Amino acid sequence: SAMEETDREAVATAVQRVAGMLQRPDQLDKVEQYRRREARKKASVEARLKAAIQSQLDGVRTGCQAMLRALNLTGNEELRKNHECITRGEVAVFECLKIISVKLFKNNSYSHSPAFFLVLLLSFPEIVRETHDLIERGELLQAHRKLMDLECSRDNLMYEQYRMDSKNTHDMNLIHTYFGDMQKLSEELAKQLWMVVQRSLVTVRRDPTLLVSVVRIIEREEKTDRRMLDRKKQTGFIPPGRPKKWKEKMFNILERTVSTRIEGTQADTRESDKMWLVRHLEIIRKYVLDDLLVAKTLLDQCFPPHYDIFNRMLNMYHQALATRMQELAAEDLEANEIVSLLTWVLNTYTSAEMMGNSELSPEVDVNSLDALISQNVVDQLLSKYMSTLTSNIIGWLRKALETDKKDWIKETEPEADQDGYYQTTLPAIVFQMFEQNLQVAAQINEDLKTKVLILCLQQMNSFLTRYKDEAQLYKEDHLKNRQYPQCYVQYMIAVINNCQTFKESIISLKRKYLKSDMEDTLSISHANMDATLDIIAKEGCSSLLDEVFMDLEPHLNELMTKKWLMGSNAVGTICVTVEDYFNDFAKIKKPYKKTMTLEAHRRVVVEYIRAIMLKRISFKNAEERKEGAERMIKEAEQFRFLFKKLAAGSGEDTEGLCDIIEAIAEVIKLTDPSLLYLEVSTLVSKYPDIRDDHIAALLTVRGDASRDMKQTIIETLDQGPSQPNPNYVPIFKEITVPTLTVPKLLK
Repeated sequence: SAMEETDREAVATAVQRVAGMLQRPDQLDKVEQYRRREARKKASVEARLKAAIQSQLDGVRTGCQAMLRALNLTGNEELRKNHECITRGEVAVFECLKIISVKLFKNNSYSHSPAFFLVLLLSFPEIVRETHDLIERGELLQAHRKLMDLECSRDNLMYEQYRMDSKNTHDMNLIHTYFGDMQKLSEELAKQLWMVVQRSLVTVRRDPTLLVSVVRIIEREEKTDRRMLDRKKQTGFIPPGRPKKWKEKMFNILERTVSTRIEGTQADTRESDKMWLVRHLEIIRKYVLDDLLVAKTLLDQCFPPHYDIFNRMLNMYHQALATRMQELAAEDLEANEIVSLLTWVLNTYTSAEMMGNSELSPEVDVNSLDALISQNVVDQLLSKYMSTLTSNIIGWLRKALETDKKDWIKETEPEADQDGYYQTTLPAIVFQMFEQNLQVAAQINEDLKTKVLILCLQQMNSFLTRYKDEAQLYKEDHLKNRQYPQCYVQYMIAVINNCQTFKESIISLKRKYLKSDMEDTLSISHANMDATLDIIAKEGCSSLLDEVFMDLEPHLNELMTKKWLMGSNAVGTICVTVEDYFNDFAKIKKPYKKTMTLEAHRRVVVEYIRAIMLKRISFKNAEERKEGAERMIKEAEQFRFLFKKLAAGSGEDTEGLCDIIEAIAEVIKLTDPSLLYLEVSTLVSKYPDIRDDHIAALLTVRGDASRDMKQTIIETLDQGPSQPNPNYVPIFKEITVPTLTVPKLLK
């Protein structure tokens, strides 16, 4: 610095002069004489110096007084301000010089000469200006050197004053006041440093030298702080503004910058963008990873090792993230937002996309990072998520069913799947929703995934009960007016098929998302759902058959009547109608279609036998009996052909049902009444559920058995053995005989 340079020059000159005086050994005797001569010269210079300063100050004072008089004459405000300013400055300089001259010059141990202080005091405003310009130009290292020189001089001056008279605060304040601009310079420089520190991650890429300069300045200040604190321990004196603690301030600035950086990434709100949180978290992830990579590769090289800058930055980012995540967790988050937050906190944060990035290791060890939010908060969020999800699923399922019901009354047929089976979108919508929620839960952890699966299946259970009720209502509404809805049959088929799709979807969902060791916990609810689905399908099939038989009713009423015997085509119409319905029923999925064909076959046979038991005809003679019986055998054959065709490929043996009609026809056809008991007993042994009233009705239709004969046959039959076919499913128990005639017959 300029002052140190002056000191060095003075010492060099002194050395030369002393060397000039002491050329020969005999001159050593005159050392004392030389010393006194130099002391007189020094005293003389100092006296002249004091006189010069005094006269300069007197001149300033005279000038100020003249200005004051001019001021009073002109009343110019600007001049008055200048005057006050000059007067204050003049007094401060004067007082400072007075301290130096009166006190410090007397202290021979003081290291600086009065000339040094005079130069300092008079050139102080100029040095301040130069320093200010250097700061403005961004030449921070040079500016800091000048500032340190000024501070050093002021501190030494104050220290000397403190040593002389530590209780004299007035003089100490005078020095402090005179050097007041220096404090502003220090603040100005600090402001520039903090701007660089705030932008350090950008600066380190564009102008690392600038950042290094800033760090060097901070290090110098730290060194000065330590020196001043050591001196304070020894002497009790510390200059104003010390310790500056610029290193601590630098870390505080970095910490604030990191916090602001993370908070500032939220660009949207829920109102402006449903995906606000996902975007916010993704921007944070990107920024934090980028920043830490820069900190590790570049920033680390600009700081001394003991700053441990990367770990400090890592810690700052972690703390700022923890604060931000806790703030987000405290907001009123929606279910999908809770998932986004937890996925990020529990998985993304430690993944290779962020802290687990290979370029950050080994410095960053994800296993030793603290949790961003506590387990307690995680549990609260998960609990809130599950309750929100529960009500959401209930709502979604209700809405899906309402939407599906609207389709049931459309005038267009339902969609068919790739195999041509009718269906509605309901199972796909329901399971797509389940899938989405399970995939989301799987992002968080296994435990949540299992909980969500259990929740989905529980809600599915309740939903299927509602589905069953709605299908029942659909059927009841249709029965009030069979013309409406127009596509009732097709939509009922779709409902039946949906049951099969639901069954398959439940199995695939469990296979995909449930660990095998959890299988038992869901087996009961699974069985319940399967049972409900079977009921829906069975009731659906049954309602479709009701539909068929309502259309068949007028033709069934023609069977076993005079008109029938005369040659009506009732059975032909029945077969055509059934076949026509079964063209639609071909759109029913296999397990249900098979049941449906069997049931239709069975019901046709039951209705045919019921027509016999209604005793609408009683044959008058053998001719009529033969004709009737042959017609019955022919019609049984028609039914057999029809149902064989309908059951094609199902591998079902349905022959036996039409055999019953033929066996009854044989009883009616019999020409020898003496063999009647034998024929009837053969029938009863094959079909043991035939009751007495059935036999009585059959004999009535035959028309030639007396009351006694009927009685005898019935009584004798009761003792007879039975050899039913092991595959026989009782059929007669469903058939009631009009009761009015039974008591008459048995009288």
